[in-house]
Amino acid sequence: MKSRIITVQGADVSIVTRHEQDYISLTDMVRNFDGGSALIEQWLKNKDTVLFLGVWEQLNNPGFNSPKFEGIRNEAGRNSFFLSAKKWIDATGAVGLYAKAGRYGGTYAHRDIAFEFGSWLSPEFKLYLIKEFQRLKDEEASLKSLEWSFQRTLAKVNYKIHTDAIKERLIPPRLTKAQTGVIYASEADLLNVALFGLTAAQWRQANPDETGNMRDLATLEQLVVLSNLESINAVLIHQGLDQPTRLTQLNTIAISQMQSLLSSSLVKQLTISDKKVGKSVKDV
Repeated sequence: MKSRIITVQGADVSIVTRHEQDYISLTDMVRNFDGGSALIEQWLKNKDTVLFLGVWEQLNNPGFNSPKFEGIRNEAGRNSFFLSAKKWIDATGAVGLYAKAGRYGGTYAHRDIAFEFGSWLSPEFKLYLIKEFQRLKDEEASLKSLEWSFQRTLAKVNYKIHTDAIKERLIPPRLTKAQTGVIYASEADLLNVALFGLTAAQWRQANPDETGNMRDLATLEQLVVLSNLESINAVLIHQGLDQPTRLTQLNTIAISQMQSLLSSSLVKQLTISDKKVGKSVKDV
């Protein structure tokens, strides 16, 4: 579980990624406030808090137990009412809060809920929390863009190695530029079929409203694999392997590498059946 730290008015606040969402440590947020962790339970027993949590779960959690929530809502506000994060989660199946055990444990909340808690603690604290959180997200976005640009550049460098191998081993002498262009395009589509499962022309036909090409819209993971395939294909070309053999090997390599980067549900999109491989070789 990825963890990052931001500093808000002198307090180091942990942020973790859970189910691809950002969760902020409420326990860290109260460290410099009188009352400490007890403030979290005080906030949870507030009827307005219960109503807010219930609405958030109804909007974001299909598995939320609404009947159990109604019972808790009816009890909220009474002097004897008590609610902890664990009790709330166990009773309703809530996902907006969760309790983490261990040395760096505590109560975490989805950022929407954490900002609401920040308002209850102090409007000033909430503003600094939002500011530092946004600074973190801006830095992460900038880093991701830099990584994507680096991989795109790497793919272009490997493409040069790839085309040099094609020129040396596959392009006969005295061909026209138009003829060599056909061979280059054919080898580029060999990689497209191995990784994406279709040629550039097939992709354009299936995506008429998209700008750019399939590689421009590729994910960072796909670009990493693509750069690897270009280098590997150059080696296979030097070994004198024909296109059908190289396509089969490159597709197997693409699937293996994507399995290391993506969940199995996405990997299924990369699998090319034997029948499709045979048809794709004819296309390229």
